[in-house]
Amino acid sequence: MIGATGMVGAHILNSLIANPAITRIDTISRRTPQAAAEAPQAKLTTIVTNETSTWASQLSALTPTPSIFISAFATTRGAAGGFENQYKIEHGLNIEMAKAAHEAGSKVFVLISSSGASKTSSIPYSRMKGEIEEDIKALGFEHTVILRPGLIAGTREESRPLEAAARFVAGWAGKLHSTLKDSWAQEANVIGRAAVNAGLKALEGDVPAGSEKVWVLSGSDIIKLGNESS
Repeated sequence: MIGATGMVGAHILNSLIANPAITRIDTISRRTPQAAAEAPQAKLTTIVTNETSTWASQLSALTPTPSIFISAFATTRGAAGGFENQYKIEHGLNIEMAKAAHEAGSKVFVLISSSGASKTSSIPYSRMKGEIEEDIKALGFEHTVILRPGLIAGTREESRPLEAAARFVAGWAGKLHSTLKDSWAQEANVIGRAAVNAGLKALEGDVPAGSEKVWVLSGSDIIKLGNESS
């Protein structure tokens, strides 16, 4: 897994650790995931390095080969120093790691994308997400699972004032009634559980008809799968 230190990624990792069907977890990241820092887990192996150029080779060297590869890796325009750098980092590393996972023999690729993702979008961010999706699908994993959440509700470590305001609205709407929120915002922990459950289902071939190769989950699908017991 990559992206284990992010908002959704941390919840994915916690779900992986808690799931009895998962026997081994390997993460590659630039800093130690919170789950490992707080209480090292027996089935969790963390590879921590700032040299992202080595991540693909680190993945290729894993034994046994991971059956499922999960990417929740993303960055922001601000952190990257502009959209051009954001594209190079986010698109570049996701595709490089996907290629390494495919060549190593991983069967399922699970990607955390975004609502509105489309390679033909006029919005640069949505177009980048769409191009990441398309380039990963082109690799031909046995199963590609793409989650397209809307606004991600929950607590983020870094400050994003506009997102924080939207998450406040989402929380308020959800308290009134879940239907006022679920169509456009999903909780990070629910997305995390959905990613793990979807990956395991895909590995077993338990996917909806017509989604045998590529399974795309958005709002209501994510909530439904994220609320299923492991």
